Amino acid sequence: MLGTVAALRRYPVKSMLGEDVDAGDVTFTGLAGDRQLAVVSRTTGKIASAKFPRLWRDLLTLSAAAADDPAADGAVRITLPEGKIVWSSDAGVDAILSGLLDEPVTLTATPVPGAALDRAVPEAVLRDGVDAQVPAELMEIGGGGPPGTFVDFAPLHLLTTSTLDRIAELSPHGRADLARYRPNIVIRTAATGFTENDWLERILRVGDDLVLRVIARTPRCAVPTLAHGPLPRDPDALRVLARHNRVEPLDSLDPEPCAGVYAEVLRPGRIRTGDQVRLA
Repeated sequence: MLGTVAALRRYPVKSMLGEDVDAGDVTFTGLAGDRQLAVVSRTTGKIASAKFPRLWRDLLTLSAAAADDPAADGAVRITLPEGKIVWSSDAGVDAILSGLLDEPVTLTATPVPGAALDRAVPEAVLRDGVDAQVPAELMEIGGGGPPGTFVDFAPLHLLTTSTLDRIAELSPHGRADLARYRPNIVIRTAATGFTENDWLERILRVGDDLVLRVIARTPRCAVPTLAHGPLPRDPDALRVLARHNRVEPLDSLDPEPCAGVYAEVLRPGRIRTGDQVRLA
């Protein structure tokens, strides 16, 4: 018994703020409604991601919520910084997003084969700031999941309350903001420290049906340091991990600042807040 599901979050548009849900269906591609859309640059053809903050950090001023009403036909509600609401199905949504981001973009539900994004080197962003020209790596998305999704690597991202508590303990301001780390499943546990580090290749059983396998520790990019809606910029959200939890995401990779784990879905099922989580 590891603990219980404390929170469920989905992000209907990649790199925008997301929403809490009480329950959801989990398939082989992840939590229903998660990363169902993405913004794509019409200049480069790459996915717009706040991992490259110089161009795309303003995505985190927008929030997205999936419409569960079947009549909405998969439309997503996007709340703009001043509170105005647009829908992903609106004819003018691309023009509105292009104006806000100051780049020509298209909102799409269809990832192309080999879809990729720019990931700025996190240490360079910490050193030089979010407006600086910094080195970036080209990152093909979805390497640990089924094709045809907009997830960074795997269908699900898990984070424990013990990791959040440890970040808060080590942070100069004594706080760890859950929203900065963008998990799908938050697990409340009595363990201490960065406990997920020990879960690599382990099987998790969630509730009555859902079975997951942990396939990687989650390397952190510059995103946690950025302003998230009303949350201000916080470089310590990454610095703490760089100093205190620099580990190998996978056994064959170089150490990186990590928090949480990625998981694949072995058996789909329904997940609810309060579900028990067991380590097999």
